[in-house]
Amino acid sequence: MQVGSYKISSKAKQLALLLAFFLTYISLPVNAQTYRSGQHVEPAFEGWRPNPDGTFNMMFGYMNENWEEEPDVAVGEDNFFAPGEADRGQPTHFLPRRNRFTFEVTVPSDWGDRELVWTLNVNGVERKAYATLRQDYLVDNMVIASETGSLGAGTSSPESRANVPPVITIQGDSVRIARVGEPVNLTTHIWDDGLPEPRRERATNTAEELERRMMRRPSQVTVGKINGLFLSWNVYRGEGKVTFDPPLPKPWEDTRTAANSPWGELWLPPEIPEDGIYNVTATFDEPGSYILWGRADDGGLFHDAYITVHVDE
Repeated sequence: MQVGSYKISSKAKQLALLLAFFLTYISLPVNAQTYRSGQHVEPAFEGWRPNPDGTFNMMFGYMNENWEEEPDVAVGEDNFFAPGEADRGQPTHFLPRRNRFTFEVTVPSDWGDRELVWTLNVNGVERKAYATLRQDYLVDNMVIASETGSLGAGTSSPESRANVPPVITIQGDSVRIARVGEPVNLTTHIWDDGLPEPRRERATNTAEELERRMMRRPSQVTVGKINGLFLSWNVYRGEGKVTFDPPLPKPWEDTRTAANSPWGELWLPPEIPEDGIYNVTATFDEPGSYILWGRADDGGLFHDAYITVHVDE
């Protein structure tokens, strides 16, 4: 029995060592591909949609390979469009990770089969996104909701088909003057139709429920997003640090648990003001000219607004 016990123990130990080696080995490539800073930004063509006047909007986003670094790249030789004007309203400040449907570029009705190319050079790595009006890149509301994770891949529902984007309105002047360290009020009104209804729990009452949600396996193969109306303010252009108060949900796909992101498992949609008015302040650490980007997102669809702030010492 002792011999047998020794053999079983030895075999179990060998299996444990093998498993530990295997887990360490397979985890190395994953860890090697996760970066806080120093990596490039991949521009992305998300698709196009027609406008009532016969023109077309080409939709762009990006993948910032960094989890923490938010690079600033001025419009110019490292951030430009071609052919035509280099500045097509693209961001110069890039939030972490995947940002879909960040901005749109309007092209004329006679654009035809030409390509519109967005070139980015970040941290010494140049990447390009090629936009065309090919039919398989046509985007509608169902595609947007699906691509951002509000719907499962290739699915829809009467609720999702009835959903219309929220409407965001910034109260006050669209151009402001401010000083470093002095808060700027961003009074924002949001209208929404209440769709889609939140599809996940809005509250966690017990430790057991919290643990169950944390251990829940992904329910879909594509990125998952928690439906629920929220407001986000971020820097679109400008190199200084801006602090928003109160802290707002992230508009980028931070899938980490409790990351204050609709793509995080434990995120809860914030309470909606009865009058639809959100009071937020922005405080600037450095002088300069900034474009701030406000996004109202109901989980499936979104609407954007911008404000320019010139900050003095």
